[in-house]
Amino acid sequence: MKTSLASCLVVITLLGTNRLGQAADPAHPDQPLVAPAEALSRLKEGNARFTAGNPQHPHESADERKRMATDSYENAGAIPLGMTSEQAAKRRAELANSQHPFAIILSCSDSRVPPEIVFDEGLGDLFIVRVAGNVLNDEGLGSIEYGVEVLGARLIVVLGHSSCGAVDAAMKTVAAKGKAPGHIQSLVKAIKPVVDSTPKADLETMTKANAKHVVDALRSSAPILKARVDSGEVQVIGGYYTLDTGAVSFLDGK
Repeated sequence: MKTSLASCLVVITLLGTNRLGQAADPAHPDQPLVAPAEALSRLKEGNARFTAGNPQHPHESADERKRMATDSYENAGAIPLGMTSEQAAKRRAELANSQHPFAIILSCSDSRVPPEIVFDEGLGDLFIVRVAGNVLNDEGLGSIEYGVEVLGARLIVVLGHSSCGAVDAAMKTVAAKGKAPGHIQSLVKAIKPVVDSTPKADLETMTKANAKHVVDALRSSAPILKARVDSGEVQVIGGYYTLDTGAVSFLDGK
């Protein structure tokens, strides 16, 4: 009972104090919902900028922050690319009051695949859930439902990537009929159904199958997601990021 009451209080606090529901509120026409097709187009355009080395948000990348940190004192207060320091400050102030992400990304925790950089998006643009192997658990599902139900995002992308260590570990552990140490076994358990259903697949094929497995789980998740997916209001698709090229390929258009 105490746990249930505490959970309810947390949800009420989130809804009441952060004003996160504004994106889905028709009383705020200045923040229209972004349709799935438009959101997907924005992600594709952003990834194209990233792979071309022409990002619009370089001031938010690790390399640019490092460069700025070692720049001269004369330039220390300036953000030379993307935004001026004043524009960046204004953007942060806007986001302190509300957020309106246009897409949800469920991605792997791998340090080489940061969705904001891969899709060349900025602060407040993407609602991101990250877990090794981009597997789906209750907490992740609840976060995604929150992004849809409260924040108004209409596109969900499950993003796998090449050389995924979690998928590789699951394949090897299942093949050896072993058990991974500690809580890493929970990742193996989540990916095992995919390994069992595609036993002779290579790592790339398995990783894409794993992303599709999670996509299917999200599309059929009741009560929140399934109805919205069936009506076409929300779209859930898989993606695959190739480490050496930086390109994201989308696995289907459903």
